[in-house]
Amino acid sequence: MSEPAASKQLRAFGLWPSSVSPAALAEDKRLDGVAYDSDGATLVWLEGRSGKGVLVASRPGDAPRDLTAALSVRGEVGYGGGDFAVHAGRAVFAVHKTGRLFVQNLAAGGANPITPPFGQAAAPAISPDGKFAAYVHHHEDIDRIAVVDIEGRAWPRILVEGHDFFMQPRWSPDGRRFAWIAWDHPHMPWDATTLFVADVETLADGSPRLVNVRALAGIGADGREAAVFQPEFAPDGKSLIYVGDAAGWGQLIVHPLDGAPRAITPLSVEYGTPAWLQDMRTFALGHDGKYAVAAANRAGFVRLERIELADGKIAPLAIDPAYQDVSCVAASRAAPRVAFIASGPAQAPRVVEHDLATGESRVVARASSESTPAAELAQCEAVSWTTAGGERAFGLFYAPSNSRFTAHGKPPLVALIHGGPTSQVRASFRAEAQFFATRGYAVLYVNYRGSTGYGRDYMLRLRNNWGVCDVEDAIGGTRHLADAGRIDGSRTIIMGGSAGGFTVLQTLVDHPDAFAAGISLYGVSDQFHLAAETHKFESRYTDSLIGPLPEAAELYRQRSPAYHATKIRRPLAVFQGAIDTVVPQAQSDTIVEALKQTGTPHVYHIYEGEGHGWRKRETIEHFYNGVDAFLRKYVIFA
Repeated sequence: MSEPAASKQLRAFGLWPSSVSPAALAEDKRLDGVAYDSDGATLVWLEGRSGKGVLVASRPGDAPRDLTAALSVRGEVGYGGGDFAVHAGRAVFAVHKTGRLFVQNLAAGGANPITPPFGQAAAPAISPDGKFAAYVHHHEDIDRIAVVDIEGRAWPRILVEGHDFFMQPRWSPDGRRFAWIAWDHPHMPWDATTLFVADVETLADGSPRLVNVRALAGIGADGREAAVFQPEFAPDGKSLIYVGDAAGWGQLIVHPLDGAPRAITPLSVEYGTPAWLQDMRTFALGHDGKYAVAAANRAGFVRLERIELADGKIAPLAIDPAYQDVSCVAASRAAPRVAFIASGPAQAPRVVEHDLATGESRVVARASSESTPAAELAQCEAVSWTTAGGERAFGLFYAPSNSRFTAHGKPPLVALIHGGPTSQVRASFRAEAQFFATRGYAVLYVNYRGSTGYGRDYMLRLRNNWGVCDVEDAIGGTRHLADAGRIDGSRTIIMGGSAGGFTVLQTLVDHPDAFAAGISLYGVSDQFHLAAETHKFESRYTDSLIGPLPEAAELYRQRSPAYHATKIRRPLAVFQGAIDTVVPQAQSDTIVEALKQTGTPHVYHIYEGEGHGWRKRETIEHFYNGVDAFLRKYVIFA
């Protein structure tokens, strides 16, 4: 419990000393994936250490072992993900900046390449006999699924092609069938995808090819849009279990290959997530194939459930209540055990293993030292408000939290706008929220109309409305808290990165006095350039967010802050990666040049060697120090 207010020192909001320091945040690791080996006992996970991805294996009775000390593991198709797979005592993984897959024994020995060095590789899926690895490959704007022998003796072959994008390749347990997800421009993977399944035929040289390809689910022949996510074969190979949103929410579906699909989870709960990365997983099939363990999202709070496949009976897992967000769910095929990445508002990420038979959990790995007690950190609550048009918008609110300090009056607010824009801020550990809240700021994460996690219709509200709904909801959420007396409405800051950075800039252009200051991280400022220059994955994204070109050219101009940046008159901090290929530096340069022309107070930091987000320790530490200094100068001491 926190100290009573009477025993706390008085100090102005925003100036509270905090143990959540920039240096400490820079030392934290990222936990990006979890998988069981086929023995059902060995766990492998990926740790992001500064700019390097390191695979770690934990075998029964042995200490965890770094597998890739000399290599950086990172899938690089699109935004990444699908970094590795494990099977029969070996790991297959993608290596940063090589375009290659490597194989390595989990027990001992080094890594050997199995694919040639061109393009980008991700999402390896090892065949049940351990002889082949199928994977997603991207080269010169062509995507496909390829297959290579696990020893890398032969040149890879194309297994599937003919669509703009592919993800989540899967072998059936007997190796006789193969499934995958594909989609085409202008759709994104949360708009409309198709689940394909095929029979596997063995060629004379022993390699596989696919025959009898058919579409099983997803976008229909009538053009009705639906998204399918994460197909998994049942143990007998006769059914596929996946998440589908045709009914309006991401439901868990059991689909016999020769029959009709059957939803086994209710509406109003979200079991999927937008597939920004390769091979994302929100559920896993249990050891006997009779149940699934799934991450159930209710208004941003995500808990694990055991779901019986036969009748849809649902029971929550008795895990630590501090874990309010769960991802990367994996299950042992040998015992009733699951592993996952768990965190909460006041709990830094962990790799956790849970025994369904005993109800006991153990912590396998930690992202941070966890030296700051949970009682020192801020919790969050779900909030909602009514928009000007009478709709509901949602968010997560953190009140200031510090056991040693208090202040008179109301706290300043940092309104944080998530990227995507098709995404959601969930009740996971948010370093920036704790950085601000423990210094005396209130924090609001705005899950504006267009965010995921609240049903497909809510997500679709951003179609043609990017730069409208997100802007209105950022302002509306801030006003709601001010009217409720929870914040100081005259000291509000809007902050966001990428698409969230665009919302920051567009808000400061369209509503120059709505916030006291803004912070943009690699924010989109020119929609024409975004559509023309960004990577393939998002090159048609603005078709749905704003409209297709050239018909919507005037809307693009209206929603390009670069054309109107001289209207910005509140202080603005701009942070940019020098090698960002998603939102190139020129987008931030244009905004800063306009601020110079008008004399608008600003700071500009360009980080060499950083792309679309920060990975290096020195960058993270400098960034947080820079933000703190900016807010002290232009908000706290203004």
